[in-house]
Amino acid sequence: MANPVAIFDTTLGTFKAELYLDKMPITVDNFIRIARHADKDGRKFYDGLHFHRVIRSFMIQFGCEYSIDPSSSRAGTGKSPFGNVQDEHPAAHQLSNEPGTLSMANSGGTNSGGAQFFINTVHNAYLDFFSAGRSKHPVFGKIIEGMDIVQKIETCPTASGDRPATPIRVNSIVIEGA
Repeated sequence: MANPVAIFDTTLGTFKAELYLDKMPITVDNFIRIARHADKDGRKFYDGLHFHRVIRSFMIQFGCEYSIDPSSSRAGTGKSPFGNVQDEHPAAHQLSNEPGTLSMANSGGTNSGGAQFFINTVHNAYLDFFSAGRSKHPVFGKIIEGMDIVQKIETCPTASGDRPATPIRVNSIVIEGA
């Protein structure tokens, strides 16, 4: 059975990511559950949020509920609608934070991931959960189409707090195959 694919429709174009359900079931299930979660008005959690942190030659970050307003001072501090997700560090699947991989953001504490994630734009091996470093960010997917769109986001002009000077919105995330 093939892994599910997330289709990200953004204001700069569309990209797709394979989600490693076969290797990272807890983290992927959390992502899919959040992507499909709708509020009382029918808006899905990620729909309409903005990339709130973009650092060239590092990563682009997304998933904070407060980034619905791209100028919110709270962008980057939001939580998941389902609380934190259990850390997933399987010895059998040591996936490195290579360019194009999706990785769970967290506060640095145990089981502190939630709705926010980032897409690596360079190889950030020091973020691997199996590295000697303190920061542990498990990889749960990889861009399979549209890396040029990810690179457009990465190279956009930024303002204070590493926010895109011109907001970049995710219109929708559709999950196929799950």
